[in-house]
Amino acid sequence: MVRVLSDADVADVLELESLLPVVADAFRADYRDEVTRPDRPHYPIGAGLDADESDDPGGSGLDADGSNEPLGTGLCMPAYVHGSAYAATKLVTVFEDNPDRGLPTVSARIELTDARTGRPVAYLAGTRITNARTGCIGGLAARELAVDGSIRLAILGAGTQARWQARAIRAAVGGRLESIRVYSPSDSREKCAAELTEELDVPAAAVGSPREAISDATVVVTATTSREPVFPGDALEEGALVIAVGAYTPEMRELDADAIERAATVFADVPDEAGETGDLRPFSDLEPVPFGAVLAGESGRSSADDVLVLASVGTAVLDAASSEHVVERATERDAGSEFAL
Repeated sequence: MVRVLSDADVADVLELESLLPVVADAFRADYRDEVTRPDRPHYPIGAGLDADESDDPGGSGLDADGSNEPLGTGLCMPAYVHGSAYAATKLVTVFEDNPDRGLPTVSARIELTDARTGRPVAYLAGTRITNARTGCIGGLAARELAVDGSIRLAILGAGTQARWQARAIRAAVGGRLESIRVYSPSDSREKCAAELTEELDVPAAAVGSPREAISDATVVVTATTSREPVFPGDALEEGALVIAVGAYTPEMRELDADAIERAATVFADVPDEAGETGDLRPFSDLEPVPFGAVLAGESGRSSADDVLVLASVGTAVLDAASSEHVVERATERDAGSEFAL
């Protein structure tokens, strides 16, 4: 029997406070090389299709502007944490035009396999798990690397992941989160700020420019799909921590040269893959420090004045650990449905 968990089922059993230590343990296992994580291929989807669903499927094979460009990106992310009961494979799609259709930009599903028999165990809606574990990266980074004292959070981006970053940082640092400022080029920043104020009981304000957002911020989060830097690095306060979670391909970029050059240390969840993104690729001599070293107590902040950067591309190791945690909680509560394949 295979347990199937819908997004609503996942929501019923997933809590950030209990997920944070699971994600931290997964980072430590990855740092100790106690995981199997094959390369993560990504590939274009939708070339030859028209983005308008009303078009005749037997038509020209070109999209609305007459080109043959893909409509989105697919990713396959397998991983196994040594000693775990399950191996995981996540399938992800990223379609940047989906918000115009009323659909999420990122969609994911996760399959768990019994590590002793190879039989399928569970199939989960994976978007919420992806969002939550990515949020936990920011939460753990803020807890471990932000300067001591109150945290003034700036968020560049006002979508789903912007909200999850704020939630996880609040869960990780508690009352240290003093304020939130949100910037996005669209009016979505107003809605995002209002929702975060109500949900987190922390004052959040929408602001009119990236520079205004990061002015005197102690933690800056970038959660966008941008191909150009989203804030001026020269405006960062001394001691700021930058958590960049949006860029995962060579074409995507959120950080300018000033932000990287000012950083005393650049950390990364997956250093080799992060080094190939638009954020870090221009700096061929840069060797990011694994974030797992921070959680293992072997690296961290050296000075309250240091600017630090964490570049995150996401890793299937976190998906494997997080989905196992979710399935165990769901099994305890008999959540979801069971089917024979």
